[in-house]
Amino acid sequence: MPSKADPDKKSTVIAVTNNAVSRRRFLGAATAATGLAAAACAGMGGNGIQGGDPNTITFWSNHPGTSKPQELEMIKRFEEAHPGLRVQLIDAGKGYEEVAEKFNAALVGGQLPDIVILSDVWWFNFAINQAITPLDPYFVAAGVRLDDYVDTFAGDYEFQGKHYALPYCRSTQIFVYNQDVWSKAGLPQRGPQSWQEFAEWGPKIQSVLGPRKWAHGWYNAANYLAWTFEGPIWTFGGGYSDDWTLKFTEPATIAAGNALREMTNGNKYASIRPQAATDFGTGVVASAVLSTGDLAGVDANAKGKLSYATDFLPHPHGPGCTTGGAGLAIPARISDARKINALKFIEFVTNTTNTVYFTQATGYIPVRKSAQQNPSEMAFLARNPNYQTAINQLPLTKSQDYGRVFLPGADQIIGTGLEQIGLQNKNPATVFADVQNQLHSIYTRQIKPKLPK
Repeated sequence: MPSKADPDKKSTVIAVTNNAVSRRRFLGAATAATGLAAAACAGMGGNGIQGGDPNTITFWSNHPGTSKPQELEMIKRFEEAHPGLRVQLIDAGKGYEEVAEKFNAALVGGQLPDIVILSDVWWFNFAINQAITPLDPYFVAAGVRLDDYVDTFAGDYEFQGKHYALPYCRSTQIFVYNQDVWSKAGLPQRGPQSWQEFAEWGPKIQSVLGPRKWAHGWYNAANYLAWTFEGPIWTFGGGYSDDWTLKFTEPATIAAGNALREMTNGNKYASIRPQAATDFGTGVVASAVLSTGDLAGVDANAKGKLSYATDFLPHPHGPGCTTGGAGLAIPARISDARKINALKFIEFVTNTTNTVYFTQATGYIPVRKSAQQNPSEMAFLARNPNYQTAINQLPLTKSQDYGRVFLPGADQIIGTGLEQIGLQNKNPATVFADVQNQLHSIYTRQIKPKLPK
């Protein structure tokens, strides 16, 4: 659905090029090794190329967005289209972190998969240590047309002019709100245009709710609070970093922290929740900042219980929303025959038909430009305007700050700091100073020495 705040975005297309600073600039220069990546690098030494049956493709996934049924269906379709190939779907972990840990262990001496799902904060650790393969040399053999992938999403996996993954389950955040609660509170049927406006709305929403319910829910640190709160910080004029310059102690960043503290501990209309999407769908919270990948679950929980709508994240001065999600990569130490067949599968599950099928079931954004003209997708969006919001919002998104995605462990360090503000009522200036010190130490020890002089 077009944002009520930005009705002129109706003609937005998904093939927008992100105007944010590209992560490629860092990746092309950096050769930094995290502890995890160092182990990955060690695992590569002396083990040689793993052979194995190239006609049996092993796919490691965490089934993002509870998508295992869809993955099994796409595997069935692939095997029907390629009778000589077989795919084994492996449960590789509950989340992206567990998948990365399992993949790292395999690099040290285990059996490597043919395909592994890697999130926005994990893939480059393996790329810079040559643990995953550049895909470009195999594009022709596997029938990959890179130009049909959404430019921003494909570019997110580029390192020194080579692509180390293809986009699979890509997402942004969206603002979701309970329309019935909004009506009871006397609010317009739209999302807030700024977080300052929402600070005025919050107490009104809270006043019409029952006990143990909140006007707004934020995910906790374990569920990427550092990701969902990054856009709000931008709208205050702050950020996690500007390239490698950390910005946690700047007044604008601290102001955003104070806004989080006020809504959770002052007026007490917001709560930090382990399962924010579930809580929204069941009516425990009246609004939330969720991933597009949460929409299918929200639909399932909300059906027959509440009427909800989606809107852009507040963006009074420019982008207020980050990109996120994961792509599919191929290990470097498997045979070329395995790589080609693995890439054929990646191309297949991300082609127009399957990205449309996958995104309609999960809420993730279609990764192909051609999906915009797909009749099924066009009809689906007409029936489900809540899914259209993320596509319309793409021009107001940008890639994440280096301070979260390129510093090892930064996501949880930042998220824990935000939890200290929201759950423990700690002073944002003090918390953010500690976060900045921790991240500066990581940068100084692990990143700066590897950057060009």
